[in-house]
Amino acid sequence: MSDAQGAARFIPLTPLPAGDAPRARGAVAPEGLTSRVVKPFSMLGVTWDDGGTALRGAVQVRTRSLATGGWSGWRDLEAGDDRPDTGSAEAAGGAVRGGTAPLWVGDADGVQVRVTPDGAVDRVAGTRAPALPHGLRVDLVDPGTAPAGTAADPGPASDATRRSADGSAPARAAGDSAGDSADASRDDPLSGSGDDPVSASAGDSASDPAGDAMSGPADDSAGDPAPDSPGASGDSAGGSGDSPTGSGDDRRAGHAARYDDPDGSDGWDGGDQGDLPDDDDPYTDPAPHTAPRPAIVSRAGWKADESLRETAFAYTGTTKAVFVHHTATSNDYACADAPAIVRGIYRYHVRAEGWRDIGYNFLIDKCGRIYEGRAGGVTRAVLGAHTLGFNTDTTGVAVIGTFTKAKPSAAAVRALERLAAWKLGLTGVNAAGRTTLTSAGSNKYAPGVRVSLNTISGHRDGFTTACPGTKLYAQLPAVRRAAAALQGR
Repeated sequence: MSDAQGAARFIPLTPLPAGDAPRARGAVAPEGLTSRVVKPFSMLGVTWDDGGTALRGAVQVRTRSLATGGWSGWRDLEAGDDRPDTGSAEAAGGAVRGGTAPLWVGDADGVQVRVTPDGAVDRVAGTRAPALPHGLRVDLVDPGTAPAGTAADPGPASDATRRSADGSAPARAAGDSAGDSADASRDDPLSGSGDDPVSASAGDSASDPAGDAMSGPADDSAGDPAPDSPGASGDSAGGSGDSPTGSGDDRRAGHAARYDDPDGSDGWDGGDQGDLPDDDDPYTDPAPHTAPRPAIVSRAGWKADESLRETAFAYTGTTKAVFVHHTATSNDYACADAPAIVRGIYRYHVRAEGWRDIGYNFLIDKCGRIYEGRAGGVTRAVLGAHTLGFNTDTTGVAVIGTFTKAKPSAAAVRALERLAAWKLGLTGVNAAGRTTLTSAGSNKYAPGVRVSLNTISGHRDGFTTACPGTKLYAQLPAVRRAAAALQGR
């Protein structure tokens, strides 16, 4: 059974016995974990000490179903290519770990892991197989059901809060429902229920400090306990293995002074997320070619435990582009699981990988629901940790699933079109246009290189990776055209 508050636990990996992972003579020994029964979890990943070191090898896991007691087959974990920029405040201090993408496995109570290095020793050529990174471990995440320190669900969104950027009720195209299949409404806990945590106003979010020109600032202090409050330490259930980088209090205190107001006035005090900056919200005067704001599930709506993240907010100057990702967390989830998946990714990014908050600015599930990601305000240019080298002046949107071979749902693609049109429209950016970004350093572009990119780009456009998957990447030209049309272009 799931821990109500959630937990993140880790188990170190060790060299595997020869019989568990056969290898060529002289090759680097695989590492892993023999089958083991553990406390229940629903998501897992493999991490290692140095966030700047790549793991050259295959990572595979098996899990035991909590419901049936049966073991799954071996499943591959994808490389984790999303992370904070090198040299950023978030990456400073050595707290950021390397890691695979997390994998959603459903309710499980057993795990087995093997990490096999690429290649073998070639004595003729004089080459050696790559060593595995130090500090390998498997991180097991229980996303929880009702984290302490979260604000209550805002309740059903009223007509007053379901407004688009121009104050009118957002139009819905014929056949454009939240679900994309006959069972979408049954799977989706957020559709047709009496406690819909979705709102289309900028003041709906427990982490939107800027508020909204139409509805005024939100009073959200209840969702963000002070660093010295009893609920601020995070995953006590995880024991000593829960937080490799120290307590949540220590990490927040270490970063708070480095995240200032975007106009340089240092108007944020790093305390309550409802505090307002010294300047006005830069997006209260809409730019030309704005698009209607889509409904967005707030952090309170997906029950984010605000005691996990650092309390200060990080901003960039503007939003010039959207980078599209897939989460590589598997596709066989029910829409009812999506909020828990978002909570799991959040806890994995913070507790397992040492980030200040979830890396993505927004997430989209297969039923077309949009979720607020990194805290700081959905209308603002929040600095994420999604596209190494290009986190500045961009927004990261992750579609929940893996789209290397499977197509994303039509509902998810439509949601991506609406979100990109609205977010880019706030800063007057043409969703079908191009922009120039300066690389902070990735495996594709050296630091300082100026790169011309589509304003709606895939992760692979800025970083050499399979993300967002061939099938989702192929949809992006159509997404650009549809988003531009929504902007009235």
